[in-house]
Amino acid sequence: MTTSTQTGVSTQVYRVYIKATPEAIWDAITKPEWNKQYGYGGEGTYDLRPGGAYLALTSPEMRAQGAPDEAVDGEVIECEPPFRLVQTWRLVMDPTIKAEGFTRLTFEIASAGDGVSKLTITHEFDQAPTAALLLSGGYEEVGQGGGGGWAWVLSDLKSLLETGRRMAG
Repeated sequence: MTTSTQTGVSTQVYRVYIKATPEAIWDAITKPEWNKQYGYGGEGTYDLRPGGAYLALTSPEMRAQGAPDEAVDGEVIECEPPFRLVQTWRLVMDPTIKAEGFTRLTFEIASAGDGVSKLTITHEFDQAPTAALLLSGGYEEVGQGGGGGWAWVLSDLKSLLETGRRMAG
């Protein structure tokens, strides 16, 4: 992860190389049947057009522990399958982070040769310090990746696409 801070804006950049096609990575990010299989296990749906809605639900395990149905919401800003997706992102299941408002999340996927693709995530947090801390992995003590942020999600995505299995669970 690289981090930069401008006045009121913190930017986190994560990059991972995955032995998969850009199309497979795109599908894993944007299709509910895939995105519920890694990370925090909640199903995410996209209306893949500018202005379209994004909604990620909590996992059944999270709901069993009292979490609300909705985890994250947002809106698609740019969509260029299978290479680029820009959206807003807001964690709605936590009142403090929800109150910080929407952040900007960009997925960029590029072929790196020999069946490997590069996935870069850039997350911009404008006046959202609690969200930035969470997504940086600042709450890892929660256990089983519960606070591992983007590093946890990307590691689990890589494991799923390369082995057909999650890291844990």
